[in-house]
Amino acid sequence: MTKEKLAEIRNGFETAYVDGTFSSNLAYKPQFVSNNHKEGKKVLSTIENELLTCDQFQISVAFITMGGITPLLQTLKELEKKNIHGEILTTNYLNFSEPKALKKLNELKNITLKMFDVEAADKGFHTKGYIFKKEEIYRIIIGSSNITSAALTINREWNTRVISTEQGEMAQEIVEEFYELWDSRYSLEFDEFYQNYEERYNFIKRQRKIAKQDEIPSIEKYRLQPNNMQVGFITNLRKILNAGKERALLISATGTGKTYASAFAMRELAFKRVLFLVHRGQLARQSRKSYQKVFDKSVSMGLVGAGYHEYDCDFVFATVQTLNRDEHLFKYNYDEFDCIILDEAHHISADTYQKVMNYFKPRLWLGMTATPDTRNDNVAEKNIYEIFNYQIAYEIRLQQAMEENMLCPFHYFGISDISMMDDKKIKAKNISERDFNQLTGDERVRHIIEQANYYGYSGDRVKGLIFCSRIDESEELSAKFNQIINPSNGKLYRTIALNGNASEEERQEAFERLAMDEDVDLENRQSLDYIFSVEILNEGVDIVEVNQVIMLRPTQSPIVFIQQLGRGLRKAEGKEYVVILDFIGNYNNNFMIPVALSGDRSYNPDTIRKYIISGNSTIPGASTVHFDEIAKEKIFSSIDKIKGMKSIIRESYISLKNRLGRVPYLLDFYENGETDPLLIIREYKTYQNFLVSVEKELYTEKITEQEMITLEYLSKTILSGTRPYELEILKRFLNHEVIYVDEIKQEFQDTYGYKLDLTSFNNAIEVLQGKFVSKEEEYKKYCHINIVNYDAKRTLQRLKSFADRLLHMEFYKQVNDIIEVGLRRYKERYLINQENGTPFVLYEKYSRRDVSLLMNCGKDLSSIMYGMKRIDEDLFIFVTYHKEESSDDKNYVDGKPDYADAFEDNMIFRWDSQIGRGIKSSYVADVMTAQRKHLLVKKSDAETDFYYVGQFEIIEAIPARKNDNYGKERDIAKFQMKMHHAVREDLLRYLQSNIKKEEVKAG
Repeated sequence: MTKEKLAEIRNGFETAYVDGTFSSNLAYKPQFVSNNHKEGKKVLSTIENELLTCDQFQISVAFITMGGITPLLQTLKELEKKNIHGEILTTNYLNFSEPKALKKLNELKNITLKMFDVEAADKGFHTKGYIFKKEEIYRIIIGSSNITSAALTINREWNTRVISTEQGEMAQEIVEEFYELWDSRYSLEFDEFYQNYEERYNFIKRQRKIAKQDEIPSIEKYRLQPNNMQVGFITNLRKILNAGKERALLISATGTGKTYASAFAMRELAFKRVLFLVHRGQLARQSRKSYQKVFDKSVSMGLVGAGYHEYDCDFVFATVQTLNRDEHLFKYNYDEFDCIILDEAHHISADTYQKVMNYFKPRLWLGMTATPDTRNDNVAEKNIYEIFNYQIAYEIRLQQAMEENMLCPFHYFGISDISMMDDKKIKAKNISERDFNQLTGDERVRHIIEQANYYGYSGDRVKGLIFCSRIDESEELSAKFNQIINPSNGKLYRTIALNGNASEEERQEAFERLAMDEDVDLENRQSLDYIFSVEILNEGVDIVEVNQVIMLRPTQSPIVFIQQLGRGLRKAEGKEYVVILDFIGNYNNNFMIPVALSGDRSYNPDTIRKYIISGNSTIPGASTVHFDEIAKEKIFSSIDKIKGMKSIIRESYISLKNRLGRVPYLLDFYENGETDPLLIIREYKTYQNFLVSVEKELYTEKITEQEMITLEYLSKTILSGTRPYELEILKRFLNHEVIYVDEIKQEFQDTYGYKLDLTSFNNAIEVLQGKFVSKEEEYKKYCHINIVNYDAKRTLQRLKSFADRLLHMEFYKQVNDIIEVGLRRYKERYLINQENGTPFVLYEKYSRRDVSLLMNCGKDLSSIMYGMKRIDEDLFIFVTYHKEESSDDKNYVDGKPDYADAFEDNMIFRWDSQIGRGIKSSYVADVMTAQRKHLLVKKSDAETDFYYVGQFEIIEAIPARKNDNYGKERDIAKFQMKMHHAVREDLLRYLQSNIKKEEVKAG
């Protein structure tokens, strides 16, 4: 082992056990391993990372379940491809491990599985240890985590990651103990133990089921009670009614219990007559069934629609298609009902609903929906928030529902599709035979079935939904599935295609067949394995038993994605989790997948990219998210060239306007987590331009040319909020003509907890005088913004021209908007955790323009900041981690991308100087002699800004030679640098993730 590695291990021990402020390499540092998704920590993620970087592994755990290994299946498949061998030892202790999970592990060619027989050995077995070896280093996780879903994701688990050389006493003792157990005569090979263990497991399972049925339930213990969401909703609904309001809206993610929430509300509010309005007969029956569980027989309940005419019941569950007809509607007086509930309320702008709403006058209209922001163009007619008078009784979205354990956990796998068709071809009205064969050919069918079988499902048999792009595709795929043997039961698959032409009875029968157990013969109808469909299953379908959802279509919007994902999120007995398989092709909108999964609607490309790499660590609850390498690259490619950003911004604007009931401004986007204000400015230069574009003739506010120039300059210069000086000066100038520096000093200390930096403050004044530009013509454009004058008495004076412009309310509003967003961004992103002695925050993103501003350069130096820039005693190195191949029309300043700009690990970075700048050049001297040296990195040219990864020291600089763009060999210098702080794991993983283009094509 090298001296360098031993030094790294010793440094790691220093940080872990002696001095936590000592900087060391994370790869060699012992760690506490636990579950806390808010801090991006899960035991599962740590184990995955170790598996992906080891040469071999051994695992010894008491319990293994399908819920534990399913999130690891994609990683284990990668290891199988690489022939990374593993040995897994488990036990028959309590007969807890699931045979299905053990069989799945044994099927992997690189894994050897054994079971320790505790009864024969007459001793307990409760180990939880994960041993990973890479070269001569062991990384070992020991603690409390078995391979179960809860242990790896949500439980309070305490584990320690130990680092040791193979000569270390700790590693030797642990490995020796593992092999003592592994080689024990009580440790049985798979073929020796599996059959007997499976029979015993199933026998005990049946006994438990019988015992459960024989239990006499206590009415008090099992009485249906509202969950946290439902209690909060009822409380708020009561407040709305007490305030004299007549309308309210419940926004609740699919599967969180909207129908039960309304039933509990009706019970608590003591409404006597209730109308529950839906758009399909099946929903009416489902809703009545839920209400019957809450009310038992205390009220009468009837159906109107789908052949039923039970008008006179206390609670009526009706379809709008029936009730809107006069012969049914006029059976009731206009004030017949205390409350009318509108399910799937985003449909209520339809004429049928409007006719019903215009007739009745209940005490309360209650709307319920999971998707209030469905796309629409006719804002005036289809604003659901306006219809309910902006009274939101409660709102719970997917992320919060997952945190509160209201939904069934899901394991999402983004898998590369074999079909390479783009969105346009797939959606074409007349698809060619060749293209249709791509969608339905034998190779794709085989690929889908292989993946579906590998990733599996929770429960005894698959009960799956498959979403397709086209009706003809769904029909052909269903027909082909039905000719193939299902390996799980040795029978032909049983599937149907269900689309818009299916009758209510056909849909109901299909749902019942999908939900029924394998051994149930319901009126000579066999159970279904899958239902293929395009869109009719998106909403209003309540098949709680669904345990696998397969997506074979481009993601057109996050709303539709969540609707389809939501089909599997309802909890059901015997269903621990649902598997989501998303087959990702070369689609323009792939970037919407991480947007939907993360719930982050800012559409900031950096946020989307990071979720692809580290979303599995940050997703709430026991759910997990994985993308295979080719799928990742397809999504990265989609993010790099997001198309239709203006359309996305417009939709976000309409959604906000609907919700707020007024024109939203940038601060509204920021506060509501909608499109990032910086993206809006990047597309439109000013918010004024956007308002004119989106509202057209409806927007009547006029902005003068000087006002427009001022807004444009402030938007591009200070909106990002990287420092507060300009923003605080402007904020005071909104209402004051004079600012005294001595007064602002104390206010800064009180507000931000640090002293006013006069150099930066003075520079901020010059920025507000329009000087922060890179070209002379820009200065000529912006020097007349006339905001501030600074006199020798340390007094800032607001210029009359600016004061006059502020009298124009719209201009005032937009300037204030820029200030508020900038200050919020500063306080939330840049105020804390600044790198010692610098204005930079570790791992935040900065543009070259931001660096120029923060370093008080006086003007924007972006155009001359290439790979390296020295500013006084500060050196900045800007690195594009993955450089595209050079072409005739594009060459890098540093030459073709064959140089060593890369992290060796999370402490060591290697960097080459610009070509032609040798070890004795003034360029290298600038690098070597700077007091402070900063590294900023971005993943690819598609990103505009750089992550600040901290300061570094140079530990080696040596001369070398390299060809320039013309093939001429010239001098360079090669540097080895050591970071002051180990680079965060998720960021390093993101920067290093990449696949070559030819691999993507081959896939």
